[in-house]
Amino acid sequence: MPHTSARILVVEDEQAIRELIAFTLEVEGYHVFTAGNGMEAFERFSTDKPDLVVLDLMMPSISGLEVLQQLRERSTVPVLILSALATEENRVRGLQLGADDYLVKPFSPRELVARIQALLRRAGMAVPNSKVTVGPVTIDLGSREVFVRDEPVETTAKEFDLLAFLARNPGRVYTRHQLLREVWNSSSEWQQEGTVTEHVRRLRVKIEEDPENPRLVQTVRGVGYRFERRQQRTARDEPSAAAAAM
Repeated sequence: MPHTSARILVVEDEQAIRELIAFTLEVEGYHVFTAGNGMEAFERFSTDKPDLVVLDLMMPSISGLEVLQQLRERSTVPVLILSALATEENRVRGLQLGADDYLVKPFSPRELVARIQALLRRAGMAVPNSKVTVGPVTIDLGSREVFVRDEPVETTAKEFDLLAFLARNPGRVYTRHQLLREVWNSSSEWQQEGTVTEHVRRLRVKIEEDPENPRLVQTVRGVGYRFERRQQRTARDEPSAAAAAM
């Protein structure tokens, strides 16, 4: 059974599909809230505080992409797009705007549940109290927060997912292709591996003392990336001669 306290908001204008999704997820043990349009989605999001959003794109008045953009301005909650728009352009557009996954209609209810479970696992729902601390950096897998020297650092949903995935598997090297599959639930067949490179670059700017010489998210030349749990000492870490003499 899934983490049954997970709250899911389903935003879908077609009542039959909305009810099918809600029924499927409720049978799995999730708490489900529904909205039939964009305005209703914003209201339910504010009042019900969902852990994940299933979002249709083709809706009247306010499109799903507009809803996604506004959600990303206020939250990093995982968003699964569910749409009949199956072109690569639409999938890429949705992911670029901040969606965490994209499922095309018609869909298999089993696949929908599997994708939601994967997103919730990556969001830390299975390990609500787990933290990873390396040097000055603390990653709270449950609250999806990152701190550097006890100061909060803002990350996008995918930046956090990438960092959390690497931190859960310290010392292991992952290729960009593997990271696309594990973090983006994608592949290099329709998403560029440069996406991973760019997200790593942004993370380093936010959490590394020297982004040009990273100590946490390290590059393994010709292979990929790994998260280093054991910090090497630098001159900055060494006590001064005056301090040593005291």
